Amino acid sequence: MQPRITLVTLGVSDLERSKAFYNEVLGWSPFLDNGGTVMYQLNGMILSLFPQPELMKDAAVPNDPKGPRFSLAQCLGSIQEVDALFAQLKEGGVHITKIPEPVFWGGYSGYFADPDGHLWEIAYNPFLEMDAAGNAVGMKAG
Repeated sequence: MQPRITLVTLGVSDLERSKAFYNEVLGWSPFLDNGGTVMYQLNGMILSLFPQPELMKDAAVPNDPKGPRFSLAQCLGSIQEVDALFAQLKEGGVHITKIPEPVFWGGYSGYFADPDGHLWEIAYNPFLEMDAAGNAVGMKAG
Protein backbone atom coordinates (compact mmCIF):
# COMPACT_ATOMS: atom_id res chain seq x y z
CA MET A 1 0.00 0.00 0.00
CA GLN A 2 1.36 3.41 -0.95
CA PRO A 3 1.95 5.88 1.91
CA ARG A 4 -0.65 8.49 0.95
CA ILE A 5 -4.10 9.73 1.94
CA THR A 6 -6.66 10.73 -0.68
CA LEU A 7 -9.56 11.61 1.62
CA VAL A 8 -10.22 12.30 5.27
CA THR A 9 -13.91 11.70 6.02
CA LEU A 10 -15.27 13.24 9.20
CA GLY A 11 -18.34 11.56 10.69
CA VAL A 12 -20.52 14.51 11.72
CA SER A 13 -23.58 14.63 13.97
CA ASP A 14 -25.35 17.35 11.94
CA LEU A 15 -24.33 17.71 8.30
CA GLU A 16 -25.99 21.11 7.79
CA ARG A 17 -24.37 22.55 10.91
CA SER A 18 -20.95 21.24 9.89
CA LYS A 19 -21.36 22.50 6.34
CA ALA A 20 -22.30 25.96 7.67
CA PHE A 21 -19.17 25.96 9.84
CA TYR A 22 -16.80 25.10 6.99
CA ASN A 23 -18.58 27.37 4.48
CA GLU A 24 -19.42 30.39 6.61
CA VAL A 25 -16.92 30.38 9.48
CA LEU A 26 -13.87 29.08 7.63
CA GLY A 27 -14.90 30.54 4.27
CA TRP A 28 -14.41 27.31 2.35
CA SER A 29 -16.40 26.43 -0.77
CA PRO A 30 -17.34 22.81 -1.39
CA PHE A 31 -16.67 21.32 -4.79
CA LEU A 32 -19.33 18.67 -4.10
CA ASP A 33 -22.52 18.97 -2.06
CA ASN A 34 -25.07 16.33 -2.97
CA GLY A 35 -27.25 16.62 0.12
CA GLY A 36 -25.66 13.60 1.81
CA THR A 37 -21.94 14.33 1.52
CA VAL A 38 -20.00 17.58 1.35
CA MET A 39 -16.44 17.63 -0.03
CA TYR A 40 -13.73 20.29 0.03
CA GLN A 41 -10.61 20.22 -2.16
CA LEU A 42 -7.52 20.67 -0.01
CA ASN A 43 -3.90 20.74 -1.10
CA GLY A 44 -3.65 17.36 -2.82
CA MET A 45 -6.41 15.68 -0.84
CA ILE A 46 -10.09 15.98 0.00
CA LEU A 47 -11.94 16.62 3.26
CA SER A 48 -15.36 14.96 3.26
CA LEU A 49 -18.23 15.54 5.71
CA PHE A 50 -20.54 12.53 6.09
CA PRO A 51 -23.19 11.79 8.74
CA GLN A 52 -21.62 9.73 11.56
CA PRO A 53 -24.24 6.92 11.61
CA GLU A 54 -23.97 6.50 7.84
CA LEU A 55 -20.15 6.41 7.97
CA MET A 56 -20.20 3.66 10.58
CA LYS A 57 -22.83 1.73 8.58
CA ASP A 58 -20.73 2.10 5.42
CA ALA A 59 -17.66 0.77 7.26
CA ALA A 60 -19.71 -2.09 8.77
CA VAL A 61 -18.79 -1.19 12.35
CA PRO A 62 -21.02 -0.32 15.35
CA ASN A 63 -22.05 3.32 15.69
CA ASP A 64 -20.51 3.69 19.14
CA PRO A 65 -20.28 7.32 20.32
CA LYS A 66 -16.88 6.48 21.82
CA GLY A 67 -15.63 4.83 18.64
CA PRO A 68 -14.11 6.26 15.46
CA ARG A 69 -15.57 9.47 14.09
CA PHE A 70 -13.57 9.60 10.91
CA SER A 71 -12.01 7.45 8.24
CA LEU A 72 -8.92 7.87 6.15
CA ALA A 73 -9.22 6.87 2.51
CA GLN A 74 -6.88 5.92 -0.26
CA CYS A 75 -8.27 5.83 -3.78
CA LEU A 76 -6.77 3.46 -6.30
CA GLY A 77 -6.99 3.36 -10.10
CA SER A 78 -9.26 0.34 -10.55
CA ILE A 79 -11.49 -2.24 -8.92
CA GLN A 80 -8.76 -4.82 -9.55
CA GLU A 81 -6.22 -2.74 -7.59
CA VAL A 82 -8.64 -2.52 -4.66
CA ASP A 83 -9.21 -6.29 -4.69
CA ALA A 84 -5.46 -6.99 -4.94
CA LEU A 85 -4.70 -4.76 -1.96
CA PHE A 86 -7.42 -6.40 0.14
CA ALA A 87 -6.02 -9.82 -0.72
CA GLN A 88 -2.64 -8.61 0.55
CA LEU A 89 -4.20 -7.15 3.72
CA LYS A 90 -6.10 -10.37 4.41
CA GLU A 91 -2.92 -12.40 3.93
CA GLY A 92 -1.24 -10.10 6.47
CA GLY A 93 -3.91 -10.76 9.09
CA VAL A 94 -5.39 -7.25 8.94
CA HIS A 95 -8.88 -6.79 10.46
CA ILE A 96 -11.15 -6.16 7.47
CA THR A 97 -14.43 -4.57 8.57
CA LYS A 98 -16.04 -4.61 5.12
CA ILE A 99 -14.88 -6.51 2.06
CA PRO A 100 -14.80 -4.40 -1.12
CA GLU A 101 -18.10 -4.10 -2.97
CA PRO A 102 -19.96 -1.68 -5.25
CA VAL A 103 -21.19 1.26 -3.15
CA PHE A 104 -24.16 3.62 -3.25
CA TRP A 105 -22.19 6.57 -4.64
CA GLY A 106 -21.11 4.68 -7.77
CA GLY A 107 -17.67 3.48 -6.76
CA TYR A 108 -16.21 0.37 -5.19
CA SER A 109 -14.74 0.21 -1.71
CA GLY A 110 -13.96 -1.73 1.43
CA TYR A 111 -12.70 -0.88 4.91
CA PHE A 112 -10.07 -2.18 7.28
CA ALA A 113 -9.05 -1.14 10.78
CA ASP A 114 -5.55 -0.55 12.10
CA PRO A 115 -4.54 -2.04 15.49
CA ASP A 116 -6.19 0.91 17.33
CA GLY A 117 -9.43 0.64 15.33
CA HIS A 118 -8.81 3.62 13.03
CA LEU A 119 -10.75 3.06 9.83
CA TRP A 120 -9.19 3.06 6.38
CA GLU A 121 -11.34 2.99 3.26
CA ILE A 122 -9.71 1.69 0.10
CA ALA A 123 -11.74 2.73 -2.91
CA TYR A 124 -11.97 3.03 -6.63
CA ASN A 125 -13.81 6.28 -7.41
CA PRO A 126 -14.59 6.58 -11.13
CA PHE A 127 -15.45 10.26 -10.66
CA LEU A 128 -12.23 11.32 -8.94
CA GLU A 129 -9.49 12.89 -11.01
CA MET A 130 -6.00 11.90 -9.83
CA ASP A 131 -2.52 12.76 -11.07
CA ALA A 132 0.14 10.15 -11.87
CA ALA A 133 1.27 10.08 -8.21
CA GLY A 134 -2.27 9.32 -6.99
CA ASN A 135 -3.00 12.81 -5.62
CA ALA A 136 -6.62 14.01 -5.78
CA VAL A 137 -6.85 16.95 -8.17
CA GLY A 138 -10.62 17.27 -8.58
CA MET A 139 -13.71 15.58 -9.92
CA LYS A 140 -14.28 14.52 -13.51
CA ALA A 141 -16.92 16.46 -15.41
CA GLY A 142 -20.04 14.61 -16.43
